[in-house]
Amino acid sequence: MKRELISLIVPCYNEEEMIPLYITEIEKIMINMPEVDYEYVFVNDGSKDQTLKVLKEQALLNSHVRYLSFSRNFGKEAGLYAGLKHAKGDYVVVMDVDLQDPPELLPEMYRLIKTEAFDCIGTRRSTRKGEPPIRSYFARQFYRLINRISDTEIVDGARDYRMMTRQMVNAILEISEYNRFSKGIFSWVGFETKYLEFENKERVAGETSWSFWSLFKYSIDGIVAFSEAPLDIASIVGFLSFAAAVVLAIFFAIRTLIFGNPTSGWTSLITIILGLGGMQLLSLGILGKYVGKVFLEAKRRPIYILKETDEDLRNHETTK
Repeated sequence: MKRELISLIVPCYNEEEMIPLYITEIEKIMINMPEVDYEYVFVNDGSKDQTLKVLKEQALLNSHVRYLSFSRNFGKEAGLYAGLKHAKGDYVVVMDVDLQDPPELLPEMYRLIKTEAFDCIGTRRSTRKGEPPIRSYFARQFYRLINRISDTEIVDGARDYRMMTRQMVNAILEISEYNRFSKGIFSWVGFETKYLEFENKERVAGETSWSFWSLFKYSIDGIVAFSEAPLDIASIVGFLSFAAAVVLAIFFAIRTLIFGNPTSGWTSLITIILGLGGMQLLSLGILGKYVGKVFLEAKRRPIYILKETDEDLRNHETTK
């Protein structure tokens, strides 16, 4: 009887140290899951270190290892999409290579998705222990904000780490938009999802490529991708500015009729001009963000470009 296949999608950017450690830990888990077969789908996202070299070495040593290598850095979202597109498994797992996503949850995820008819077993951190306080604060505020202004619920602390059925993966692949926010897409497609909680873990080796600024920009992309609330805010700000201008015009007209037209008032005039100008620039900035996203979608550029894969490596080795 043919065993079911689990695909492990692992985006990598400058992770030469972590790849062998990751494979070692996963092998310890998979040896206790003899009822399934598995494959690694590493996605080298234009790494500047020896990540590609390490992947080639691992692919020659381990028949379970597959890899995709981009022509340049396209970002984690492109890596996830490429991995999903090339995964062959009946069940697909998305994981980070840094082992902050605990591999020991894999057997329980497989058991739940098989026995309780879930389409997806996701994970979420129960605590943010070890994370910088400022990052934790803004992360909580982001989840609180986006769940208020968006119709798509995004679970606080939810990780990309999850196991999905082939049906759910195919549904995600139908969403081929250029501007991607996977946490929102996973939720938007629907399907029955159960979350497993775990405590936050530190990286085993290497350094994260996610700075506070990159996470902030990522959160803005998520808000723009799954909510029109900023556009509504821009409209409201514009209306309130116009209303304030009308009220002030009436006020100053009445004051002039009663008290005359004194030369004083320069400060209030400049304050009003700066205030209204700032509101207009804010509204234009919000509109510009959406227009920019539409512009990128209209160009219909590919989400990623492959430079080479493990198949190229194996074909080369065969023809030697």
